[in-house]
Amino acid sequence: MSEEHLRIGAAAVLLGVSVDTLRRWEADGRLATGRSEGGQRVVALGEVRRLLEERRQPPPPIAASSARNHFDAVVTRVVRGTAAATVEMQAGPFRLLALVTAESVDELDLEPGAAVVASVKATNVVVGLPEARR
Repeated sequence: MSEEHLRIGAAAVLLGVSVDTLRRWEADGRLATGRSEGGQRVVALGEVRRLLEERRQPPPPIAASSARNHFDAVVTRVVRGTAAATVEMQAGPFRLLALVTAESVDELDLEPGAAVVASVKATNVVVGLPEARR
């Protein structure tokens, strides 16, 4: 497979639907899926992005805010330079982009499909690992 893919469960989380819904969408021709070398059903990141765009609704107005916001997310793209890297994440219908050090990408083993927690404060996004991954 030349394109980056997610397991169907990770795609369902990003889209905010059940795996059964994705299977129905596949049967209806609304979603293209494939199989990994191990036979697991996978969904191309491009398909997930397309469906997110179709389902995107304007966010509700913010009535209150907190200084600490944590989002469960999945890494969708990593662009690593010599000293810095950009990490693109999808948290439900939200796309987040973090500028981190290249060293952090290596230490956290960040790659597309990795489950992460994005913590947002002001204009900074900090990427951490969920407890289950430590």
